[in-house]
Amino acid sequence: MAKITSRNNDFLKMHRNSTSPKVYSLLIELINEDREDLANEVIKIDYLVDYFNTCIKKRDKREGKETLERINLRLSKLKKEGVDTSHFEILCENILKNNKIKL
Repeated sequence: MAKITSRNNDFLKMHRNSTSPKVYSLLIELINEDREDLANEVIKIDYLVDYFNTCIKKRDKREGKETLERINLRLSKLKKEGVDTSHFEILCENILKNNKIKL
């Protein structure tokens, strides 16, 4: 079977410009393994990380903590399926570290 790319897959085409290269490569890997359900989870986590960053920058600790819990819950689901989630974990750690906030 040929490798699926954004040229022949609407899901990848839709998310190509809105995700980082690391997230996009993870999406390609999941779509090629016929795991579009997990690719949808990755998109949701990517959105939650963006929202988490916004909360922390605005110093909204309560909402940031809730969002981080949701991120960790979704990451644990992906880990059970064997998906590499280190990129998202590093992003969350760096957001907290750079803004000097402890939750």
